[in-house]
Amino acid sequence: MKSIEGKGGRNRNGSSGWKRKILSNWQLYVFLLPAVIYFLVFCYGPMYGVQIAFKDFSPSKGIMGSPWVGLEHFERFFNAYYFWDLIRNTLTISIYSLAVNFVLPVLLALLLNEMKQGKLKSAVQTATYAPYFISAVVFCGMITTFLSPSSGIVNKAIEAFGGEAVPFLTTPKLFPSVYVWTNAWQQTGWGSIIYLATLSTIDTGLYEAATIDGASRFQRMLYVSLPGLAPIIIVQLIMRIGNILTTGFEKVFLLYSPLTYDTADIISTYIYRQGLELSNYSYGTAVGLFNSIVNLIILVAANYISKKVTSESLW
Repeated sequence: MKSIEGKGGRNRNGSSGWKRKILSNWQLYVFLLPAVIYFLVFCYGPMYGVQIAFKDFSPSKGIMGSPWVGLEHFERFFNAYYFWDLIRNTLTISIYSLAVNFVLPVLLALLLNEMKQGKLKSAVQTATYAPYFISAVVFCGMITTFLSPSSGIVNKAIEAFGGEAVPFLTTPKLFPSVYVWTNAWQQTGWGSIIYLATLSTIDTGLYEAATIDGASRFQRMLYVSLPGLAPIIIVQLIMRIGNILTTGFEKVFLLYSPLTYDTADIISTYIYRQGLELSNYSYGTAVGLFNSIVNLIILVAANYISKKVTSESLW
């Protein structure tokens, strides 16, 4: 009886203990509440509608009234002639973007870290950060203007050196490069902030010791800065790999056209056309669910491999 009472007492004390902690720190939970509501409403709430991927959804019947069709929409997508074209285009743009837009922020952060504090460093940071704050619509409008075959500044420069104007936005083979390098222009500066913050936490004594040992600036960057960045680089890489099939929809949608579908039409734009423009809600949901599941599998695999190889992981 004594042990049972003791056990019960511990349960009661434990229960009242966490309640007291919540009440004593209620301000922190109030701050947390908007984020919890956001994820419940916009992330977990919509998951209820995922079931229409397995139904022949009709807005008049609603989700519950629409009949089940099983995996019919998935089979339709897998057997479609454009299935492998979408996968190829999405992977091409995503891997190309990963190779360029993942490396450049790290390089920029390393270079900025080597610059002394002053007006030049502030000017470089401002110039590289500013494009990120331009909205996607305005930024794509700028790209369209700059790359215009008739009056664009890029083609004017090409013609000034004796070349011919290039229709960048209507040439399928050029679209991936246009997307990736304009994306680098917009996001490299902003992406370097997290690496600069990490570099600021590295013990300056390591740099001083390397200098005393005769290490050059490049060697200090290679043997001190990069190892210090390694954990955050690995985490960022895992997150990017986990979104390998989720190429930025807005920019592709605003820049592509039927002339560039051969290389520019990706899974996210295809989902938009099927789900919203053609009102194939169930089919579009099925394609989107397939995309999310593949991303999840890739993320888990990348995290597992990273944990085994480098001991760094998301979880």
